[in-house]
Amino acid sequence: MSENKTTLPELLFKGLENYPAGLFSSVKRDGKWIDTSVSDFTTKVKHFALGLYELGVRPGDKVSIHSENSTEWLICDLAILSIGAADVPIYSTQPGDQIKYILENSDAKVHIVSNDEMFAETKPLVKEVESVKAIISILGSKHKKLKPFDEILESGKKLNEEKPKLFEELRDAVKPDDLATLIYTSGTTGMPKGVMLTQNNIASNVVASLEKLPFSVEEFYKKDVLSYLPLSHVFERMIEYMYISMGCRIYYIEVIEEIRDDFTHVKPFFLATVPRLLEKIHTGVKVKGQELSGLKKNLYYWAIYMTENYDPENPPSGLAAVKHKIADKLIYSKIRELFGGNLRGMVSGGAALSPEVFKFMNAIGFICVQGYGLTETSPVITVQTPGAMRIGTSGKPLRDIEVKIAEDKEILTRGPHVMKGYYKNEEKTREVMTEDGWFMTGDIGKIDEDGFLYITDRKKSMFKLSTGKYVAPQNVENVISGSGYIEQTVVIGYQKKFCSALIAPSYDNVLKRLKRDGVEPSKPYGKDEKVRELIWGEMEKANKQLSPWERVKKFVLLEEPLSIDNGELTPTMKVKRPVVHEKFKEEIEGMYADE
Repeated sequence: MSENKTTLPELLFKGLENYPAGLFSSVKRDGKWIDTSVSDFTTKVKHFALGLYELGVRPGDKVSIHSENSTEWLICDLAILSIGAADVPIYSTQPGDQIKYILENSDAKVHIVSNDEMFAETKPLVKEVESVKAIISILGSKHKKLKPFDEILESGKKLNEEKPKLFEELRDAVKPDDLATLIYTSGTTGMPKGVMLTQNNIASNVVASLEKLPFSVEEFYKKDVLSYLPLSHVFERMIEYMYISMGCRIYYIEVIEEIRDDFTHVKPFFLATVPRLLEKIHTGVKVKGQELSGLKKNLYYWAIYMTENYDPENPPSGLAAVKHKIADKLIYSKIRELFGGNLRGMVSGGAALSPEVFKFMNAIGFICVQGYGLTETSPVITVQTPGAMRIGTSGKPLRDIEVKIAEDKEILTRGPHVMKGYYKNEEKTREVMTEDGWFMTGDIGKIDEDGFLYITDRKKSMFKLSTGKYVAPQNVENVISGSGYIEQTVVIGYQKKFCSALIAPSYDNVLKRLKRDGVEPSKPYGKDEKVRELIWGEMEKANKQLSPWERVKKFVLLEEPLSIDNGELTPTMKVKRPVVHEKFKEEIEGMYADE
């Protein structure tokens, strides 16, 4: 094995050997926490790996996992990796037709599903997939043809007794350049593409990311961490491998709606998140102040507004530091309690975190960093670190990772993190790879004189107005969605004279505000004049922060948020713009009727 290459089993079992005795992880099911010890986890990984081997899984074979987050998910994952097979994670929210496509395209030999409810939608589709020779149910099944998780463990245990050296032999035979996983990107158009990531692609990313943490590896040892992002997403999966390398106790929550109670129970030290959760918390904090009155309300908003000028690279000094200390004692410390009281830091990925929320989180006492990457890059390319947290940037590249900006402003990257290519799709691979190994991210950005990377938009989502001006819709949407009364925004304007928007208001907050003002809006709320007035007021505030040609002049209010179930969002919550444009074609045309 070369000096700078490694495998995930090698990395993770080394971490498990140094793990503190006792709890490894806990998963919440039906409101109860189910614990797994370190020794149980390690034993189950070995037995499940050998159980798969007994089923005929061999190095290079593919095993799919269709499940919500759980300890068993990680057991399946590490077991698959340890025998040189590759896993194929599937989102719990993935549509049935895409699941069938993924299983067929990946040549999955074994399909793992969490329960009968998850299996119900895909049962008739999976039966048609010829490559699938066995289906395993993590939580048991009433279907006779599904093999229980425990049965596979028992089979592996028996094989281990017969051949006690087999597991180690299989694990040691895994090579750094072997395929570790096929992750199907939830594209905003068309069927997903299978991203081929090797053992070393991800392992090198884990090792390099460990060097960039906001705290030392020693500080993470024996700490509790909360996991809510899907393990089928490469960001959370890589973070999980970091946790295992550092000896953290991992808690998997059941439903995102209960996360506030889960914070109280787990009292986590660290959190990996996407901007949406932090935006909702920020919005909730701002709206909460409306319930106060008099001096308490003035003091509350004085503290909240002070966060808008906070710069983590240049924290307040002198009189400003004294004011910040007062705000912290009276207001910020109480907000931190909502996170369980022990949370020290968080990393945000998956999308851009707005400067307002970034400043807020750091101002109230957390070290909140953001990074940038893609599934194709295992995933982290750049990340902020304490002392290098320039507002509006995604930080600097990890070790051994190169980043440059092409002539058309596209961000390119090269290094050990870049995928092998798209599975069975050389044409699409050639479209994103240059001859000298640079991966074309599809994102537009710039690098400043100090090496910080700025991402301004997706290359494909940028559009040109009929006036000739270019608009990066993501930037405009982030500014507008900074309002506590706006849940989602989709900016429109291709070949039009001005920008317009489809807006899904945060109706809970809107109704609270109007009720306080003595107004009772009528349904449908999106047509109510008072609701529109409130949103227009928020739009005017946002427009002041935008260039003249970026300003939204008209909008349509949606009655409900865009969703995965309705096919408007990908499993990673990205807007499927072509779908949304087609679905709301009439409303969009109505905004430009006078053009």
